Amino acid sequence: MSSILPERCVAYCTATSYNTRRLQDALKARYKANLFRDVVHFDLGSTSSDDVKDVFCFPYGVVVMWGLNVEEEQEFLILLKEFQNASQDVYECELMSFIFGSVARIVEEVIELPDTDVLSRLAISHGLAQSVRLATFEALIQKTIDKTRHIPEQLAARGKIPLSKKEIRTKMGELFLERSSVNLHFDILDVPEFFWDHSELEPLYVLIANHLDLETRVEVLNQRLDIVHDLFEMLGNELNHQHSSKLEWIIIWLIVIEVILSIAHFR
Repeated sequence: MSSILPERCVAYCTATSYNTRRLQDALKARYKANLFRDVVHFDLGSTSSDDVKDVFCFPYGVVVMWGLNVEEEQEFLILLKEFQNASQDVYECELMSFIFGSVARIVEEVIELPDTDVLSRLAISHGLAQSVRLATFEALIQKTIDKTRHIPEQLAARGKIPLSKKEIRTKMGELFLERSSVNLHFDILDVPEFFWDHSELEPLYVLIANHLDLETRVEVLNQRLDIVHDLFEMLGNELNHQHSSKLEWIIIWLIVIEVILSIAHFR
C-alpha cells in the first residue's frame, strides 16, 4: 500500500429519504453536480485530479463523503437538512479511509482504490451506503425486540399475556408499523441497478460488501423480522382468544338467565 496518508471516507444515514432532484437543482450552482441513476454526485474539490472531495447523496437518506475533513462534512450535513424527509435523531455512521494504489483491496479499514475514476468511488459508496442503512434497520428491529421481550416471557410464566385489548391492539400497531418501515425499504439492500450499466465495477462493490459482511447481516435481519412477525401473530391469537372467551361467558350467562327465567315461569 502507498505511504501517502489516507483520507477520510465516511457514510452517514441522516433521514428516511432525500429529495434528490430538488437537492441537485438547489446546489448545482454552488458545486459541480452529476446524476448517476438516482444518486446525486457533488464535486467539492478543485480542478486538480489529486484534490478529491466527493459527496454522493442516495435517495434513501444516506450521504457518502470522500476526502472532506470533519468541518466540511458537518457543513454539508447542515445543507442537507432542507432536503430530508423524516430526519434521524441519531445518525448511523460508517467511517473508513481511502488511498490510491495499484490494486483494489481493503486493509485495516483503509480502502485502496486502483484508479482515480469517480465511478470507482461511487461503486464503493453503494456498499457503504447500504451498510449504514442496514444499521438503522438493525437498530430499529433490535429496539423493538428488546421492548417487547417481556411479552413472551410473561406468556411462558403465566400462560397468558397480561395486557388489555387496547394495549394488545396498540402493540400490534407498533409492530406492524416498524416491520413495514423495514420491509418497504428492504429492496435497497439488493445489488444496485447502477451495476447493470457498469458491470465492470461490480467487483469493487463486492469487495466492500464482503468487508462489511452485508449478506450475513441481511440474513440476521430477516431472522429478527421473523421474530417480530411471530410476536405479531401471537398477539393476534391472544386478542382472538380474549374475544372468544368473552363471547363464551356471554353465552354462559345468557343460558343461566334463561334457566332462571324458566324456573320462575313454572313456579
